[in-house]
Amino acid sequence: MKINLSLPILLFFLWALFSNLSLAKKETKVVGDPELKTCKHQCLQQQQYAEDDKLTCLRSCDVYHGLKHEREKQIEEKIREKEHEGSPEEHEEEEESSEKKEEEVEEGGEEEEEYPYIFEEDTDFDTKFETEDGRIRLLKKFTEKSNLLKGIENIRLAIVEAKAHTFVAPRHFDSDVVLFNIKGRALLGWVKESETEKFILESGDMLAIPAGTQVYIVNRDENEKLFLAMLHVPVSTPGKFQEFFGPGGRDPESFLSAFGWNVLQAALQSPKRELEKLFNQQSRGSIFQISREKVQQMAPKKTSWWPFGGPSTAEFNLFTKPPTFSNRHGRLTQVGPPDSRSTLLEKLNTMLSFTNITKKSMSTIHYNSHATEIALVIDGKGHLQIVCPHISSRSNSKHEKSSPSNHRISAELKPGVLFVVPPGHPFVTFSSREENLQIISFEINARDNKKFTFAGKDNIVSSMDDLAKELAFNYPSETVNKIFDRKESFFFPFELPRSDPRADA
Repeated sequence: MKINLSLPILLFFLWALFSNLSLAKKETKVVGDPELKTCKHQCLQQQQYAEDDKLTCLRSCDVYHGLKHEREKQIEEKIREKEHEGSPEEHEEEEESSEKKEEEVEEGGEEEEEYPYIFEEDTDFDTKFETEDGRIRLLKKFTEKSNLLKGIENIRLAIVEAKAHTFVAPRHFDSDVVLFNIKGRALLGWVKESETEKFILESGDMLAIPAGTQVYIVNRDENEKLFLAMLHVPVSTPGKFQEFFGPGGRDPESFLSAFGWNVLQAALQSPKRELEKLFNQQSRGSIFQISREKVQQMAPKKTSWWPFGGPSTAEFNLFTKPPTFSNRHGRLTQVGPPDSRSTLLEKLNTMLSFTNITKKSMSTIHYNSHATEIALVIDGKGHLQIVCPHISSRSNSKHEKSSPSNHRISAELKPGVLFVVPPGHPFVTFSSREENLQIISFEINARDNKKFTFAGKDNIVSSMDDLAKELAFNYPSETVNKIFDRKESFFFPFELPRSDPRADA
């Protein structure tokens, strides 16, 4: 009986001994994983657990650790697969290229665009609205072209085209608008609280439209297309503006139809059925043709002549205004701060200018002190050259100099091409041999702006004192003056000196 009792006790003690040894052995395996070690340590320290409970707890720790290890392994394999898609050399090149791009962005350089200031009609404008009778094109954000244009990223430019005898539906914008009539004959309805004021617009007319003003436009010409440039300065979201159609239906969609029917019925005191009919009637788009009689009916009350005879009623006409600079080689007309009649141009700190360079002529080399020039070619052909230090600073990084290296940006100019010249960047425009070159410009940040020239009367090189000239060029001041000074002002004939017919233009 004693033997029978002592054997189970002995077996129990042996089992407990081996269990503890097994637990100790398992615990030594987890030294490398602190999380697993903590889990098993907590299992062993639970005094309320029986030995079976502790073993179950320890197995749970092992299962959890195994699953965790498997997940980590899968993640590592995926990362390894991505890293080995290309050769090590390719990865090194990609990393170096990425680092260079980051450095260039920080320094203000541009990797993606070699010519950041030139915008083409076909590639850089998006069509916002289009019908068979007209369209509205919107220039992409300037910063989409280049980070060098962050100074005007809030500005947007739209071009409105409307065929003869068309109606551009009423709308308002959450932006201030500077409207310029490039070509054609228009009527603009300016809707006020108690009446509609009508403006007769001819080519060259400018009108400033405050944000929120309801306007509509009529092309009053029987044959000619209407072209309008609209500079938008958003007042809500920087770089973005929206047009809102109040009077409308399904196309253009009236924003009124977005309100609940109970709100509309209460506000307009009309039954739902009548309102549904009203907001489903219009479906011709935002630009559509109207009859000759309807065009005549929209004439201002002060005139009945066809088609709206009498003088223009715009704020001013840029084509007929007395020029700032003028000679037989060209004309420059400017309107804006500080002597503009337009309060909105003053508020927006924007100047409008018109440049007409006679064929076989050129402007002087010059730069703006404060203004960023957004220029649109409206007629003729020619060429442009801008000096840009930002691009060359990237390409010549291996050849360090004590002063910036400059890169010439050249572009062919024709109607529809738009270019931007930042302040301080010297540039020159010149016409073709066959026709004049005409450009309109919106000059942003125009207050206190000055145009500094490098040739002709009062150029800044000739105005410099003689000793400074000699030190700067390491050349006699008399020779420097002879080279830079000439009798013309701002516009010159584009011709090479007779003494060196092979000189590079």
